[in-house]
Amino acid sequence: MNRVSIRLLPILIFLLFNVSNSEDEEVKQSLVRFMDKLAGVTAKTDQSWGWNTTSDPCIHKWKGVSCDTQLLSVKKVVLDGLNLTGVLDIGSVCKASSLLVFSIVKNNVAGLIKEEMGNCKRLTHLYLSGNQLSGHLPDSLKELSNLKRFDISNNNFSGKVPDLSQISRLIMFYAQNNQLSGEIPKLDFSNLMQFNVSNNNFRGPLPDVKGRFSAESWSGNPELGGEFISKESPPSAAAPLSPRKSEDSSRRLLLIYFGYAVLGLIILLVVAFILISKKKLKEAKADFAKKGVNAYISSTYDVSKITEHKSENLASYEESKAAMSPLVVLRSPRAQGLRFEDLLRAPAELLGKGKHGSIYKVMLDNGSTTLAVKRVKDWSVTSQAFSRRMQRLHQTRHPNILRSLAFYSSKQEKLLVYEYQPNGSLSKLLNGSRNGQAFDWGSRINVAATVAEALAYMHEELSEDGIAHGNLKSANILFNNNMDPCVSEYGLMISHSENPSSNSHSNSFSLDPARIRTSFKADIYGFGVILLELVTGKPVQGDELELVQWVNSVVREEWTVEVFDKGLLLEGASEERLLILLQIALKCINPNPYERPNMDQVAVMINTLKDEEDKSSSHV
Repeated sequence: MNRVSIRLLPILIFLLFNVSNSEDEEVKQSLVRFMDKLAGVTAKTDQSWGWNTTSDPCIHKWKGVSCDTQLLSVKKVVLDGLNLTGVLDIGSVCKASSLLVFSIVKNNVAGLIKEEMGNCKRLTHLYLSGNQLSGHLPDSLKELSNLKRFDISNNNFSGKVPDLSQISRLIMFYAQNNQLSGEIPKLDFSNLMQFNVSNNNFRGPLPDVKGRFSAESWSGNPELGGEFISKESPPSAAAPLSPRKSEDSSRRLLLIYFGYAVLGLIILLVVAFILISKKKLKEAKADFAKKGVNAYISSTYDVSKITEHKSENLASYEESKAAMSPLVVLRSPRAQGLRFEDLLRAPAELLGKGKHGSIYKVMLDNGSTTLAVKRVKDWSVTSQAFSRRMQRLHQTRHPNILRSLAFYSSKQEKLLVYEYQPNGSLSKLLNGSRNGQAFDWGSRINVAATVAEALAYMHEELSEDGIAHGNLKSANILFNNNMDPCVSEYGLMISHSENPSSNSHSNSFSLDPARIRTSFKADIYGFGVILLELVTGKPVQGDELELVQWVNSVVREEWTVEVFDKGLLLEGASEERLLILLQIALKCINPNPYERPNMDQVAVMINTLKDEEDKSSSHV
């Protein structure tokens, strides 16, 4: 009994602390008064809303209210799209001095923004769009020095906008579709990322927008005119042109028109060249699909010459001495007896093409055997070094690492043979090609944990060899018949970080310690991007930097929930565990490689998270 009491004591102290130290009574009464004016009967009749003096905004989770982690103070009030038809009492809501975000978008709220708006000193986001608010904007707006996003669009505001140029953190200003007048407000356009004041009654000259916004941002203001005002080089008065200058101008115009004509001709020639090239490429692909791998490779290889290199490629492989081909078959029952000529003759389908090569689906034995063949070009590593690397990788076994069954190496290119994985890649799964398979939160955390464990094992086993994955991305995470994830193409590429100054592959496998450490850290970065894809549901399209920058910008603006895949939130995935996985991802993509965790640490963190998820699911 005493032991139970001791265990409960910290919890009771915690609860008592929260009850006694949540928002004080004055703030709570002000918030209730705010909601009474805003929603009236709706808030009073619906008990699930809270917003009454007998409950606490943080502890009892009032509708639309978010608090700090200690449940002590109100941080956000978000009441979007609730069909609210009352009057805005901004003075009451600003009694919550810790308020960061206030949003009542897409309601039918009337009223004014009063001077008490200036009491929301910590406010960073103010969203009032899509209501019936009116009147002048108060001068106290300039006191909101922390404001980052300001949206009063689609209302009935009038009069002049206060000078907000001293709010240096402002990155969004939306005031379109109102009745505002005077000059366009003074803003710090060097920091502004989103700007729109269209369809108002602004007049006077256009501000210097630093070339960042188009005319659509201020269209619909009939009395607004003039050229851009540049603070660096103000326009001077134009002098009348002399006849000589007029003649010179005519000559210049003639030269300009002639230049345009030449440029047009060049463009036509380039377009014609591209169309012809595309036509030839289509014909080549059709021929390839019809005739097999041979139709594609024969342009590079003379089959009669390939056999000359047989001894070089087969020197250290006893099991392939009997085969009259240079294809090195590793010890695998799946590829036993496979010959290079079989690949050449087999029907093939192009599955994908990347910067470093292409991959094909090859069908043997009348379709009873299906393999994947990776063709890598312009990798000038010697055949001996390549063979040693493939042999070492084959010796390192993990059930979730896809091993090569056979390989071929020449000066021109390399071929690797893998077992075909029928359920596509993680990238395609995230893109919506699910083939009837659900991809819920539980499945995603399982993928993350499985891949992390596999990579941690490979990093540990191959650390002395200096062999990292080198090209880790969601397109290289494949699913087998059981929808278990497998990491493909491990060690096939040398990481960009290993040789940043070169556009082609390195011609040697350097064992420089600094380079090796960087290559393994590059794998950590790639895995971090995969984690971002899993939590956001946004597969990388081209450059992963776009996804990384977007996530960082949203997190920086303290609007983290916007990062998460809406489908996961709708299914009831834990926001807390989503946030933890996001934090792990952010550690992995740290710009400083040496501050990233190692793969073993990442695997431990994710498996701990997975265990919590499994326990939570078992209690449902």
